[in-house]
Amino acid sequence: MAARTPAEADRFVVPDNRQARALFGPFDENLRLIEGEIPVSVVSRGNEVAVTGEAAHRQTVVRVLELLLDDVRRGHSPGRLEVRQAIRDSAHDFAPLPADTVVTTARGKPIRPKSDGQRAYVDAIKGNDIAFGIGPAGTGKTYLAMAMAVTAFKAHEVSRIILTRPAVEAGEKLGFLPGDLQEKVDPYLRPLYDALFDILGIDVFDRYRERGVLEIAPLAYMRGRTLDDSFVILDEAQNTSPEQMKMFLTRLGFDSKTVITGDVTQIDLPKGSVSGLIHAKEVLKDIPGISFVTLTERDVVRHPLVQAVIKAYDRAQALIDQAEKDRP
Repeated sequence: MAARTPAEADRFVVPDNRQARALFGPFDENLRLIEGEIPVSVVSRGNEVAVTGEAAHRQTVVRVLELLLDDVRRGHSPGRLEVRQAIRDSAHDFAPLPADTVVTTARGKPIRPKSDGQRAYVDAIKGNDIAFGIGPAGTGKTYLAMAMAVTAFKAHEVSRIILTRPAVEAGEKLGFLPGDLQEKVDPYLRPLYDALFDILGIDVFDRYRERGVLEIAPLAYMRGRTLDDSFVILDEAQNTSPEQMKMFLTRLGFDSKTVITGDVTQIDLPKGSVSGLIHAKEVLKDIPGISFVTLTERDVVRHPLVQAVIKAYDRAQALIDQAEKDRP
């Protein structure tokens, strides 16, 4: 253990003895785990902890204890998984990151805009209570929106994150799929789960859902609600009707932010139906506080062939549109 001197020691005091016991763990197990992961000495006396070691390491430990104490105050008793996740989160907090980093993933990878279009999109989310991101697959519309939501939650700007998308049938009837209602709609929500697993890690994802600070649900579940103090994301908005879009946008409550994403080239609505996303772009385009950002194939951050695929389909669609115009 490092030699302790007053100059090398930080003290962390837990006001409540019961909370201190939950924070430290049985026989100070959580403190021993912190010592094993970070090169410091951690000694508890009553409801107080003394941390000795290098300044940067002490700062990390204090941040870990703050995160775990937040868990305790919410009624949870942190264990080994929570301690390790708090250590990872805190290490990321103090690592030098690029200035435009939105958040770091559970594996420490910084998430930041990689094109001019993505930078405009992130700025629109920051500067408006309602922001639309419209563009083809692979442009980071949903992923960046989720990263912004996690950042807002960690900064205590909102108290919950709500993710939703329409459960539009594409070839298979929901009634024919096995399972209960949640199991029927989960396949439609899977892309949202996958992105959050990457950003948060599975342990934190499960913890957030258990506490009710993270909700993933079909769009129909939003009807009749008022969403205060929330960061709300509507994904695949091209598959909403104008009525559904109006319903969703009017859920916005106080101290909330809403992001709507969609790709108008991949509409799965019945033929002849009007997309709520296209309709909203026309109806809401002049309202202050609502921003529309259009992303293109230049903003695609997937495999380079994705850009080529998008361009090829755009050219094919242009030929079809021209042929329809030329038809007598």
